[in-house]
Amino acid sequence: MYNKSLQELSSSLQDKEISSVELSQYFLNRIKHFDGELNSVITSNEEAALVAAAEADKRIQSGDSGLLTGIPLLHKDIFCTQGLRTSCGSKMLDNFVAPYTATAVTKLEQAGAVMLGKTNMDEFAMGSSNETSFYGGVKNPWDLNTVPGGSSGGSAAAVAARLAPIASGTDTGGSIRQPAAFCGITGIKPTYGRVSRYGMIAFASSLDQAGTFAKSAEDAAMMLQAMSGFDEKDSTSVNKPVDDLLANLGDSIKGLTVGLPKEFFTDDLDSGIRETIETAIDTIKSAGAHIKEISLPNINLSVPAYYVVAPAECSANLSRFDGVRFGYRCDSPKDLEDLYKRSRDEGFGDEVKRRIMMGAYVLSAGYYDAYYKKAQQVRRLIKNDFVEAFKGVDIIASPTAPSVAFSAGEKKDDPVSMYLSDIFTIGVNLAGLPGMSVPCGFVDNKPVGLQLIGNYFEESRLLNVAHQYQQLTDWHLAVPAGYEQEV
Repeated sequence: MYNKSLQELSSSLQDKEISSVELSQYFLNRIKHFDGELNSVITSNEEAALVAAAEADKRIQSGDSGLLTGIPLLHKDIFCTQGLRTSCGSKMLDNFVAPYTATAVTKLEQAGAVMLGKTNMDEFAMGSSNETSFYGGVKNPWDLNTVPGGSSGGSAAAVAARLAPIASGTDTGGSIRQPAAFCGITGIKPTYGRVSRYGMIAFASSLDQAGTFAKSAEDAAMMLQAMSGFDEKDSTSVNKPVDDLLANLGDSIKGLTVGLPKEFFTDDLDSGIRETIETAIDTIKSAGAHIKEISLPNINLSVPAYYVVAPAECSANLSRFDGVRFGYRCDSPKDLEDLYKRSRDEGFGDEVKRRIMMGAYVLSAGYYDAYYKKAQQVRRLIKNDFVEAFKGVDIIASPTAPSVAFSAGEKKDDPVSMYLSDIFTIGVNLAGLPGMSVPCGFVDNKPVGLQLIGNYFEESRLLNVAHQYQQLTDWHLAVPAGYEQEV
């Protein structure tokens, strides 16, 4: 049951082979059995989930149901959920219960999906290893001594361990794709503006984008279809029709041109990663695609540009957490200034403080032009490189991450090394493009992800290529040892 596709689960529900209540209880039992060692789920929604599942069963019985009706899922704890704690992995919001629900969550609820709970994450989505969470780090089910990636590591680890069929995530600089690669699952970040950010707690507003984790491209397409669409509550939401993401999954990719950026395939790339990615590219080539070397001349500037833009936006967004309106408040403040200082000092973790300080610095008088303005100019150059590249290719392929999952604690005290974990993913966010990671093999018994990058609003093509690749391979079906048992 745990390794069935969404299509198979949906068919079982429609054929009355299993009820949504039974299916939801099945995955709730898996969470209780396995998550003690993973720490991927930090808030349970068991009671409300079973009520929602019973409602889904009624919809199925009446014939008023869709593909996701009755399907259990988990949400990253960055999405506001009315009546259920939304912590964003931070002490600052440990006691926060949102008075409204994020649009992405609402859309999935309307599709009939059943929320089992909220997943662990790097604090305010700041991190590449899921070690900055106030609730402790998440462990990678493939190797409990390694990290699952971040910031959406809880969602990635939960889907990899089959604690839920699908889960939501957010991606600001690779926070869906990198953990998907580390955990051996499929993750997609759509075009900026495709999924509403309303009710998604902001880190960097011009970069944040919601997306999905699933076992396969087909499952990811089903979930993303339900989440996508224009939302008048979000000023960055794009009013553009959403393609039928399932309609073209079976199309041949013969004749498509896949670009390989030479800047991502240098001598510095780990030999095991290179060999695994090249094998995956050969598989795509065997399906009829053309392979072409391309250049993204400014892509090497993506990390420094990102770590000016993102902290700048973070420092502005997190200024709302002041100990006055909601969230953590220090005890017995002497005055208003003391309230601000101590609430933030006690409520935020080290990485969040680091980025707030960086952002405040680059936005300060005398430094704005030298840093923030310059970073935005570089961002435009990076976007232009992608626009030029897509004149000659249909999609771009690369490694998702420069390494497999690293050991817990290995990079925690080395921020620069940690930041470089996202070296292959950050440019996609700066340009606002859709990108995804699909499992393509193992190095040292740890999963490797193949990154696929599409042109604007071409999620359908991305998913088609990923699906065709997964028809020729079975890496996406692999389950970590110990988690392939029924409970």
